[in-house]
Amino acid sequence: MKQHKPLESCLHPGCIEAGCDEAGRGCLAGPVFAAAVVLKPGFRCEELNDSKQLSERELNRLRPIIEQSAMCYAVEMCTPDEIDELNILWASVKAMHKALGRLTVTPEHILIDGNRFHPFQQIPHTCVIKGDGKYLSIAAASVLAKTYRDEYMQNLHNQFPVYGWMHNKGYPTRAHREAIKQHGITIHHRQTFHLIEKQLKFEW
Repeated sequence: MKQHKPLESCLHPGCIEAGCDEAGRGCLAGPVFAAAVVLKPGFRCEELNDSKQLSERELNRLRPIIEQSAMCYAVEMCTPDEIDELNILWASVKAMHKALGRLTVTPEHILIDGNRFHPFQQIPHTCVIKGDGKYLSIAAASVLAKTYRDEYMQNLHNQFPVYGWMHNKGYPTRAHREAIKQHGITIHHRQTFHLIEKQLKFEW
């Protein structure tokens, strides 16, 4: 486990605060996932960090810790069709709204990873650039969003093994782009994204 600066427990002490983050914005295929997490007061976890800094083994070990220790959490997604309709930024925000709407405890403040957000139910929010490396609740949301999405893409891999989603999770690796050139795209690909030099027709 890499050493890192301990994350802040919250922005507003004594406030029910939900952290939000997404996973899969830069992918060519698959949904974008978002998680919202309200941690219990006093929650600490030295290993918890931005999911991009953690190995798959570390992520899978932290996920049940977060789920069992959170006051409440929710994970939601927006489909490739929603991404193509809204664009990836606002589809990510929509997925966050879906997750926030499923929380069993209504937050008094929302911490968002990034710099753009639409207000949710008139609840005050704060956008924090690289917030998943600064606040525990955002880092927890980051871990849940990534692990749920990775699991989803691994399941899709069984239906469409030629794209290597078990390994690349839908991200634009060379092997993924070559598979698109050879086999075309699926209903799970984002048609508004730059898949290859010339967009291909569906062949699945």
